[in-house]
Amino acid sequence: MMLEQDTGLSLAIAQIVQRLKGSSLHSQLERQARGSLHKPEIKLESLKEDIKEFLKTSGWEKRLQNAVYSELNVFPSPCHPAAPPEHMKEPLVYMRKAQGSWEKRILKSLNSMCTELSIPLARKRPIGEQKELLNKWNEMGTDEPDLSLFRPVYAPKDFLEVLMNLRNPNYENGDQPSFKNHLGLIQVPLKVKDIPELRDYFSELGLNTGQLGIDDSTQVPPELFENEHVRVGQTVLTEQDSAAAQQYVRQGCPTALRAELWALILNISNQPEDILYYEQLKSNVIQHDLLVDSLIYKDVKLTASNDDYYFVFEDYLYQVLLCFSRDTSVLEHFSYNSATPPKSYIRGKLGVEEYAVFYPPNGVIPFHGFSMYVAPLCFLYHEPSKLYQIFREMYVRFFFRLHSISSHPSGIVSLCLLFETLLQTHLPQLFYHLREIGAQPACYLIVEGNYFGHA
Repeated sequence: MMLEQDTGLSLAIAQIVQRLKGSSLHSQLERQARGSLHKPEIKLESLKEDIKEFLKTSGWEKRLQNAVYSELNVFPSPCHPAAPPEHMKEPLVYMRKAQGSWEKRILKSLNSMCTELSIPLARKRPIGEQKELLNKWNEMGTDEPDLSLFRPVYAPKDFLEVLMNLRNPNYENGDQPSFKNHLGLIQVPLKVKDIPELRDYFSELGLNTGQLGIDDSTQVPPELFENEHVRVGQTVLTEQDSAAAQQYVRQGCPTALRAELWALILNISNQPEDILYYEQLKSNVIQHDLLVDSLIYKDVKLTASNDDYYFVFEDYLYQVLLCFSRDTSVLEHFSYNSATPPKSYIRGKLGVEEYAVFYPPNGVIPFHGFSMYVAPLCFLYHEPSKLYQIFREMYVRFFFRLHSISSHPSGIVSLCLLFETLLQTHLPQLFYHLREIGAQPACYLIVEGNYFGHA
């Protein structure tokens, strides 16, 4: 057992080292280490220790720690060396098959729209059109293109229908009556937490622990909890420690510190190279027009533009989502996502793999409600490049799980099942009443909530 743990740890370390070697942080650390050789405090006889001390006192060690912590949070632990790569994406075969069928359905919808409207998947914009788009980049919301013929590739209710029809074929043929008592829409036997397990997992919400949003109410003097909690939050930000920030927000996040704390947890610092990367994505949007651009425009017009809270962020949403569609770095998350990025072929080379490209370039086809993943973040971040980085990091860590079929505990299937199970167990009268009137709880969770866009 110990040998297996050691092997797993070695694999995890090797994976992180390999990933960081290709990062800008690695080259920055090398540059700083070389530059420190000219400093008088660096002695030849204790070179290694002195350089390590220099990196520690100059803050670079903390940046490295945050980068390692980020890798540990984003990428799952390596599977057993003998396990096939698809097991990292999704261990259950019937879930992989369901996701594959769903992807074919989405592609069929996209291709049929492409054929009906005689619109190419991608085209280079004429110079005049490029200049026009560049000039109105910060006011794209004023543009009113005719999108009447475009339709979303799918809506939340279509996805809910797929989730409702999920079945484990082994379980269906077996004789295990325990799960048959579950009367909700989700009919797959996944392990979800019960109340004692949730109480343990979210221990900071216990009555014995202070929690912002409860212990800072008007009846509670601020000196009892709020003032000290804010002070600790400011210290966490000063220390620039991602792990400490994540632990800190479990007791609530002060409104004034939220933007900085979230950025620290996600290890987003908006360095010059990050801003340059965003500008390159913007340049790609200016130069090329994609069919999915119209889907993004249509979605923003149908959702955020009609929302009392989010309509003011319309320009930000276009900027972020159009750049996101061109970002090939997003493709990395498909190594641990049950979904597979769709492919397109250069005209006349259908089926020839050498001429295959991912489409859209980030591998994510936008659907009805997709813009609502970005909209709430606009309240916190007003710099487009920073807003973009925060959204991209949140997407590859969390949001993708809300529209892909998987058995992951944070996936939409498990979340719906957890919600239904808790409601049926602890509020049975309400659960049965909702069923009686045809208002299934999970239906409202997905369809009315726009994939938690408003939550």
